[in-house]
Amino acid sequence: MTKTSAGLEAPFALARFHEGGRAVLGLVAGDRIRPLTPAELGAEDLNSFLADPAWDRLSALAGQDGPWRPIDEVTLTAPVEPREVLQAGANYRTHVIQLIMAGLSKGDPSRSPDEVRAHAEKVMDARAASGRPFFFIGLPQCVVGDDVALELPSYSETHDWELELAIVIGRRAFDVEPEDAMDHVAGYTIVNDVTTRDLVFPTDVGDIGADWYRSKNAPGFLPTGPFLVPASVVDPSNLRVVLELNGDVMQDATTAELIFDVPSLISVASKTAPLNPGDLLLTGSPAGNGQHWKRFLRDGDVMTGSIQGLGTQVVRCTAGTR
Repeated sequence: MTKTSAGLEAPFALARFHEGGRAVLGLVAGDRIRPLTPAELGAEDLNSFLADPAWDRLSALAGQDGPWRPIDEVTLTAPVEPREVLQAGANYRTHVIQLIMAGLSKGDPSRSPDEVRAHAEKVMDARAASGRPFFFIGLPQCVVGDDVALELPSYSETHDWELELAIVIGRRAFDVEPEDAMDHVAGYTIVNDVTTRDLVFPTDVGDIGADWYRSKNAPGFLPTGPFLVPASVVDPSNLRVVLELNGDVMQDATTAELIFDVPSLISVASKTAPLNPGDLLLTGSPAGNGQHWKRFLRDGDVMTGSIQGLGTQVVRCTAGTR
C-alpha cells in the first residue's frame, strides 16, 4: 500500500500505525507522529482513554520533543477499535431522493419520474418535520484502515460508496437527552460505508424489509480514519464532505444538510442501548453515490474521501475472488 500524507488540519489527533507487527497508538501533530505509552496516554488502552479523554495532556505533549518521525514514513491503519458500530440511515434529503429516483426502492413502477421525485420529496420533508433517526448495526470487524485494499466481492457488480462523518463515543451514553449528548462525544473520524446495492432489498423476501447485514458487512466495508480528531477542535454542524473517484468529484456536500444533527442522533441511539467508549456512530451519507451516477466500484478504482478538519483517506479497490 502506498504511504500518503493524510492531510491533518487539526492541531493534533490520535492515529494508529503499524510497528513491529502490531498496531500502535500514536499522537499526530502536523506532519509528524510519535507512539504513545500508557503513561503518556493516562490509560491502559484507547477505549479506556476515550471514557474520560484528557485531550489537554495530549495537546501539551504535541508541543514537546520526543520520538517523532515523519508521518509519511509509517503506515496508518484504522484509528479506532469500536465494540459497536451504528449507522444512521436516510439522513441527507437529496441523497435519499436520488436513491429513490435511481430505483432503489419498492415503489410503484408505474409512476413517472416526476411523480417519483414529488413523492420522495414529500416523504423526506415529512421525515425532517416530524420523523426520527433510524439506525442499523454494522460489524466492528469491517472497520479497517485505508492501508487495507477494498476487495470487491464477485457476487455483485453494484458495490457503492457512502462517505460519512463518524462520531466516536467518549463517556458512556445511555438514555441521554439532546442537550446533554455532546458531553458523550470524544471525537470524530471519517468512514466510507460501502454498500452492495442489489442486496439491500432482496427479491426473494417480498415486502419483509431491507437486508442491511448482507449489503453492508463484507470484509473491509467500513474503511475508517486515518485520524481520530478531538471533539473540542471540530464543529460537526458544517463540515465539507467530498469523495473523489479516480480524481472525479462524486460527492460534495456539507454536514449542515443533515436532517438529524449529531446531538439528535446520539440521543435517539442511546434510548435503546448504551453507547460505550470508542463506539462509532455514522451520521449518514450525502448525495452523489454510485447508484445516482450509474457507476459502481470496479477493480483498480481509487476513492479519495475528505472531511474538513479530519484529513483524507485513500481507498484502493481490487477484484474479489468470491
